[in-house]
This record gives sequence, structure tokens and C-alpha cells, in this order.
Amino acid sequence: MSTGSNRRSFVKAAALMAATAASRDRVLGANERLRLGIIGTGGRGTYLMHRVPETAGTQWVAVCDIYDVRRGNAAKLAGPQAVQTDDYRQILDRKDIDAVIIATPDHWHARMAIDACQAGKDIYIEKPMTTHPEDGLKVVKAAREHKRIVQVGVQQRSGPHYIAAKREVMDKGLLGKVGLVRTWYNSNRGFLAPIPPGMDKKPEGLDWKRYLGPLSPIPWDPKRYFNRFAYWDISTGGQIGGLYVHLIDTVHWYLGIDKPAATLAGGGIYYYNDGRDTPDVVNIIAEYSAAISTTFEAEILTAGIDQMAVPTAGMEFRGTGGILTVYRGPWRDGYVFVPNAANSKSSPLRAPYVQTDAQPHLLNWLDCVRTRQRPAADEVSGHYSAVACHMALVSYKEKVRVRWNQAWEVS
Repeated sequence: MSTGSNRRSFVKAAALMAATAASRDRVLGANERLRLGIIGTGGRGTYLMHRVPETAGTQWVAVCDIYDVRRGNAAKLAGPQAVQTDDYRQILDRKDIDAVIIATPDHWHARMAIDACQAGKDIYIEKPMTTHPEDGLKVVKAAREHKRIVQVGVQQRSGPHYIAAKREVMDKGLLGKVGLVRTWYNSNRGFLAPIPPGMDKKPEGLDWKRYLGPLSPIPWDPKRYFNRFAYWDISTGGQIGGLYVHLIDTVHWYLGIDKPAATLAGGGIYYYNDGRDTPDVVNIIAEYSAAISTTFEAEILTAGIDQMAVPTAGMEFRGTGGILTVYRGPWRDGYVFVPNAANSKSSPLRAPYVQTDAQPHLLNWLDCVRTRQRPAADEVSGHYSAVACHMALVSYKEKVRVRWNQAWEVS
């Protein structure tokens, strides 16, 4: 290589480092616009774009997706000023972006989160944060080293009736000693997503190789693209990484616990023999050292049922002082507390259901990007909730009881 070429490479690298440092060290004023980019503009990414209100003081700078149709639709939402790209590195390399939303399939989460931290960007990342425990530790390290704000998309932590139930029942000690928490999430139609007509042949503007990324190369498979929750490698076990993570994260938050001592999972593919490798029925038992046992059940055999006919998702905390039930699916109540008259003088409590929505969670994140305060669901809690899923995955696949590994703890 010539001396001139060496010098040009050095100047380019120095300029990139300076831009990254400028982005990382930029201090935002209270009324200054936050400049956003989004990576992954499928159904979830587009939803999140819609849920960032115009009044939030933000501006979309760039959108990234490996499919030109989805990328173009997102650009229309973002506005004419937004740049389009199919390479997420081009988003992170921009010095005019303060923060990014990562809404890609699960197998990309950890790599993109680490790269975003190193590029000086604050992050809103969809759940689960990672697919392997060691990756969670790397994300935590990167966020700390680069002083980044990371919010994981377990939006229940910002939901009004979840906050109210924790404040009015849990934090006041009305439940006494909690020994069992039952959680469930049934009938979710999102895990049976259909393939649009005409997709047997890969669209010209869809970069399948880039979509697979770190996974083993395989020919175009429209099922893996449009119904990713049916496959282990793309969705962290389907209903385990997609649904269990929401509920066990809330259990961790409510009870101040985060590390399952042991986990046992069962279930199987009992009906949908359509080429999927994730279970359509799953059960999980997780025990905690605080003398608490938790359970989770999920199935998609009843997908399509009227959700107002039966509460399809929720959590039931059972303690010596009574029972607190918090509903996640659309239901008449947000939470209901029934006291145990034998041990409690408390009165029954209930509150109306508020639609579980990402907007309060996004607003919490944007506020923390400005103030540099810890968000509702930071990278540490995101790590532990993801590890709970990992333990359940290993237990299900290997048919063994999985114990906590000290190497997974955040130091």
C-alpha cells in the first residue's frame, strides 16, 4: 500500500472517530430536537415509528431495512428529509443521529446494540435484548463504557395500570409473603402470520443474505421471513422469547428479583406441523432463591378467540395477604386485588384496563436520553429477563432442569 493510501485511510478513520465522539459527547438542551434513526422497519418498527408522537421533540433522520418496500414505507412516515439505507452501519456512522430504535429479528439485537453503543448512540431495542447470556454481558459493558441510555421494549414497565398495581398493592406490602406467581399468554395470532401471495420467489429488493447475517446461509424461505416466530434461530424460541419475556420481566420488576435459581420447561408442537420448530404449546416453571416459584403457559391453538370472552394474558401474584391479578390482554380490569381476610384488613382494589402501548415506554426513553437518567427497562434488567428465556429454551430443547450460572451475573 502506498504512503498516500495509508494517509487517506488514517484521515478517514480519524474523521470517523471524531464524529463518533461528537455524537457521544453531545449534550442535548431541554427543547432541542432529538435526531432519530430506525433499524428494522417491518411491522414492529413501523408501529414504533407511529408511537413516537410529533410532540416528542424528535426528528427522523434515517431509516434502515433490508427490504426496499418496507424501507420506502418507513421513509414516507419519517418525512422527505429521511435518508434510506439497507446497511445499519450507515445509520450508526452518521454524526447527525443521537439515538436509534432497533426493531430487527432477535438474532441481530446484541450485535447491533453493541455497535450502536460504540458509535455513541442511545438505544431503544426490542425484546428480548439478547439470545445468549454472554451477549447480554457484552451489551451491559458497552452501554457502561460508552455511557449510553438503553431501553428494552418490555413496555409493561411504563404502562399506567401496571405502575398503579405495583404502587398500590405490591409496594405497600398488601400481598404479604408471595410464594407463587402464575403467568399466561394464550391465543396470540401474531405467531401464525401468513405469507403474502406471490412471495414464493424472493423480491428483488430484499437482501436475504443481510437478513440472515450471523446465521447459517440457507435459500430464500418466505416462512422464515414473514412468520419468524415459528423458528428458534430468528425468534428466541417463539412464544418463549416473544411472550414469556414480557411477563417474567414484570415479575422481576414487581418482586425485586432477577435470577431464576432453576428452570424447567415443557410443551411441544401439538397441532401446527407446518415446518415450524418452536412449540405451539409451552409451559415453564422457574424457581427463585427468594422462595418464589413462577409459572408460565402459552398456546396458539386458540388463536383468534374473542379476547374479551376470556383474559388471554396476565399475571397472578399469590401471597399470604391475598391475590393480585394484573391483566395484559384487553380486559375489563387492569388489575384486581382480593385480600385474604384471615391475614389482612385491606379492602379489595381494582382499576380499569389501559391498553398496553409502547408510547409511554418510548416517551420514558426519550426523556431519559435528554436527562441521562436510568430508563424504566435498562440493559441490566433486559439482560436478566433475556437470560430467564435462555434458561427456559435450553430446558425445553434438552429436556433438563437448568440451573443458574454465576458467570451470567452482571458485576
